[in-house]
Parts: sequence; structure tokens; C-alpha cells
Amino acid sequence: MRDFSTVPVVMLLGPPGAGKGTQAKRLEDHFGLIQLSTGDLLRAAVANGTEAGKAAKSVMEAGNLVSDDIVIAILRDRLGEPDCAAGVILDGFPRTIPQAEALDALLASQNAAVHAAISLEVEDDAMVERISGRHTCGGCGEGYHDTFKPPAIAGKCDKCGSDDFRRRADDNPDTVRHRLVAYHNETAPLIAFYANAGALQTIDAMGEIDAITKTLQQMVAPIIADVRGPLADQQTTTRKTQMEETQ
Repeated sequence: MRDFSTVPVVMLLGPPGAGKGTQAKRLEDHFGLIQLSTGDLLRAAVANGTEAGKAAKSVMEAGNLVSDDIVIAILRDRLGEPDCAAGVILDGFPRTIPQAEALDALLASQNAAVHAAISLEVEDDAMVERISGRHTCGGCGEGYHDTFKPPAIAGKCDKCGSDDFRRRADDNPDTVRHRLVAYHNETAPLIAFYANAGALQTIDAMGEIDAITKTLQQMVAPIIADVRGPLADQQTTTRKTQMEETQ
């Protein structure tokens, strides 16, 4: 097993639409961490034909949910890849207390732990408006919002001029409220779980995206420095340089 004692492990918690994916990507770019989301991990494992990926594929083809054991096995495989030595951001996992306990056991086997579980605090009514107002251009994929980002000319995409706008079938108020209820019942208990573990931090995620990013960076920077030790700045700089050279 790899020794993860100097590998930062950061987690973002929050309901659907809170901005976890966006902020995880920004933290990844800024600090050179690796963003790990359950959906991406499953797709990659299936595409690569790993043993855990094959197990996940057979379950999904049968129309069933992938078990926690399989997800943990896929996560274990991914953590073993060299790039994860820079540190990871968990986005969308764990979702339940049993998953959190299994994650703790996995990390403990590698001399690691969740160093920060950051809860993106949002208001349910605002989430309903934020998600149900989303739509995209069918021509180029540009994203819009009824309230926060309407096209400059009603009915015309700013980028390509198309009038083909599309909404996800589940981006409607009733479905969003149902997803929020599921979040509060299944995932919100993780806030107390990580508070008891001394890893919880919270942030008001109702403001501007850039302001939230800046606050998150200020939260995460000392955590990374503490876990990595005196080589933190050097490792981050090296990782950024490597990413720039491949672009």
C-alpha cells in the first residue's frame, strides 16, 4: 500500500447545484490536486476494463446501482495511480455514512485521512431556482439561466445564434425538491459525521462563484501546507508547470 501520510485529502459536501464540481475543478487547477468524482471514476474504470470496472459494468448493464464495495475498489485503484500523490479532491463521494466509514477504512490502510470536509452551505429555495432555470444551446452547448444568465437577445444563443435551447428533463422544480429531500435524508448527516471527526469546515455558497473560489483557496492552502510539509509550494509549482507544458 502507498503511504498517503503526506497526501492532502479534501472533500466537498453540498446538495445538487451547490457548485461542488465547479469549485473542485478550480481547486484542482490552482493547487495541482486531482479531482475525483464517482461518475468519472466509474466511467474510467469501465473503459479501462479493470476488475472493479468489469464488476461495475455488469451491475449497470443489469440496471442496478453499483454497490459501495465496488465504488471503494475503484477508488482504491485510482488512488494507486501516481498523479494522486499530489493530493485529491473528492466530489460527490461519500454520499452516506456507510460510504464515509468505508472511505475512512480505505484511507487509514494507507496512513491517510480526510483532512477537510468542506460543506457548501446553500438555501433550498435558491437551489430550486438555480437548477430549474438552467438550459443550454442545442447548437454549441453554451449554458444559460432564466434569471442569472439569459441570452443577450431573447431566443438566440450569444455564441452561435441558434434558437435551439434545451433543458434537462429532471431540471424542474418538483424533481429538484425531491433530490434535495434525498440529500437531506442521506447525505446531510455527513456534516455531523465530519464535524465529530474534526474535519468539517463550512462556507456560504450563495455568493458569486469567484468569491467562493477565493474563500475556498484560503481554506485549503494551509491544509495542504500542513499535510505536505515544507515541500508544498515546490510541489504545487511543479504540478502547475507540468500542466501548462501539456496544454
